[in-house]
Amino acid sequence: MTMTTDVHVPDIGDFTDVPVVSVLVSVGDTVAAEDPLIELESDKATMEVPSPAAGKVKEIKVSEGDKVSEGTLIIVLEGEGSGDAPKAEAPKTEAPKPAAPAQAAAPAAAPAPVTDSGFGKAHASPSVRAFARSLDIDLTKVNGTGRKGRILREDVAKFYKQAAAPVASGGGAAAQGGMGIPPIPPVDFSKFGKVEDVEMSRIKKISGPALHRSWLNIPHVTHNDEADITELDKYRKEMDTMAKDDGYRVTLLSFVIKASVSALKEHWEFNSSIHPDGDKLIRKHYYNIGFAADTPNGLMVPVIKDADRKGLVEISKDLMELSGKARKGELKGPDMQGATFTISSLGGIGGTSFTPIVNAPEVAILGLTRSKMAPVWNGSEFVPRLMQPLSLSYDHRAVDGALAARFCVTLKTLLGDMRKLMW
Repeated sequence: MTMTTDVHVPDIGDFTDVPVVSVLVSVGDTVAAEDPLIELESDKATMEVPSPAAGKVKEIKVSEGDKVSEGTLIIVLEGEGSGDAPKAEAPKTEAPKPAAPAQAAAPAAAPAPVTDSGFGKAHASPSVRAFARSLDIDLTKVNGTGRKGRILREDVAKFYKQAAAPVASGGGAAAQGGMGIPPIPPVDFSKFGKVEDVEMSRIKKISGPALHRSWLNIPHVTHNDEADITELDKYRKEMDTMAKDDGYRVTLLSFVIKASVSALKEHWEFNSSIHPDGDKLIRKHYYNIGFAADTPNGLMVPVIKDADRKGLVEISKDLMELSGKARKGELKGPDMQGATFTISSLGGIGGTSFTPIVNAPEVAILGLTRSKMAPVWNGSEFVPRLMQPLSLSYDHRAVDGALAARFCVTLKTLLGDMRKLMW
């Protein structure tokens, strides 16, 4: 029996009145479960709303430019069986987070200005839109080779190469790319040996342009220091032994998050964002700590909300739960939004220091590498102490060097005396 199914906008977090930038289907189209139906774009993320079931598109209730919220009716599907379709999953959110920096490339020939209306008319996925934006390419000028003219990443790359070709072969001065940066000339590596193209993970495709944008727009400075965590680590191991019986673990990151919140309260500039007018700082009176989670598909940044209201045990449980979701690819948009400060820990891998990239619109990020035993002078002799390297990158427009040094002094003082973490 033929039945109809109403498709509504699922849970999209805190967003309301989100504009529809693209309707990806037409009346009469046959879609499968999880096929994208429409595309939404807020000021923070681009989202695809997937079909909750297979069927034929009977009616389309929205148009490009319409604004929708959770529960808005968008599509009526017609198909065999019951009309009680499974509830649509939350839309796939193209959220930015730390990974490897993207290449600073831009088309050699200046394209027409990229406009929101132009992107709205283009038939492309959110990741392709982000890729095009990172190269300053107007998607309305790109020919799509995908299903129903959908623009693929390969189409954007081909368009970019064609635009850059005259400069690469001209032999003259290199044309200036975005922000006056010369593009990296293409190289045919196959001339030197066997090569293969390996598709980047979806996470890297999304996060690369965001990191590129942050690196170009933020005057980064990194302050390196180290904290004595000898006593803290002894206590951490005791807590971890007890936590195992309850099914969770206590890592150094739990203590660093707790200490960071205290340091952020004392030095509020690190918990701020630069106002769009550039003349003010937006001081935040809430403390949401993001942490970089290593997953098979790349780095993701879940956020521990209201970390100032949580103790070490609750923070440890949140870390374990969110890390598990990240590895399984089960994080939703709200799980990765709202961070005021981020921590990127490489302690389980190694290294002595690095320069983490600030995750705009935040103004600072703390990097951790592997702790090590080192001889420390106590005034009369050298004694072995467990030292934790700290790498604090910050936006020099919001934070100066002296303030960064004070922040690190506060942080390592807290980590050096675990009793102060309980204040």
